[in-house]
Amino acid sequence: MKTVTVLLGVCAIAFAAPPSIDATYSDAVARSKMLPLASAAYARNPQNCLTNRFTSAVLKRQVNVKCDAFKSDICSGYSAVLNGDKAIVLSFRGIAKTQRGKSIFRGTDGFLQLVEEANKSVFESQTAWIAGGKVSKYFNDAFMAVWNGGMKDDFNTLRAQYPTYQVWVTGHSLGGSMASLAASYIVATKLAPAANVELLTFGQPRTGNKEFSAAHDNQGLSDLNGQGEVPKRYPQLRDAVEQDLNEWCATGVIH
Repeated sequence: MKTVTVLLGVCAIAFAAPPSIDATYSDAVARSKMLPLASAAYARNPQNCLTNRFTSAVLKRQVNVKCDAFKSDICSGYSAVLNGDKAIVLSFRGIAKTQRGKSIFRGTDGFLQLVEEANKSVFESQTAWIAGGKVSKYFNDAFMAVWNGGMKDDFNTLRAQYPTYQVWVTGHSLGGSMASLAASYIVATKLAPAANVELLTFGQPRTGNKEFSAAHDNQGLSDLNGQGEVPKRYPQLRDAVEQDLNEWCATGVIH
């Protein structure tokens, strides 16, 4: 499974594919496919976003659960099928609050501010990971809450219905870490073959230790975010992620 990671603003982009094949990054794919899928996770109804951007896209379900570390915030992800692209999608969002029925986007900077308020316990408390190494207990718990809250059943249903479809996994900020764990978990538990899984994340914080990173590499799911908490290069794509997502869902246009 080849792997590509490109840093764009606070956006870390990782593709999973066989390691024997040199990876290439497509900005068009990132912008026209994965960025809209990651952005749709912030919408009250992801179906509106999917309909505006993809052919024969059907939302399976959006799962919302309370985040253990920050009780006032919601962890969320959705599953969908893109019949036009022959892909099953799992997309996770970063931390967002709901005010007056509207999701308020925090972004990676907002997430890191919450981490500072929690004395960085999000990164310091770790738990063993199924594929090897250790990961942030908070990220693990957030992913498992969404996964066991309905996403696992929805994914298995979609895999049974569309066994030949690719599996696209994406997310932004906290959602990027959850997406990274989701792709790793799916491969480790043989819910889908590694060759069918593509992972791309935006603004993903460091998710686990070096052993986890090595295990990710062995799965073909390399996570090359560098040594900092999040990558901070090439700011041009950050604005695309942080634009008014409700407007984007209405128009289907990403600037």
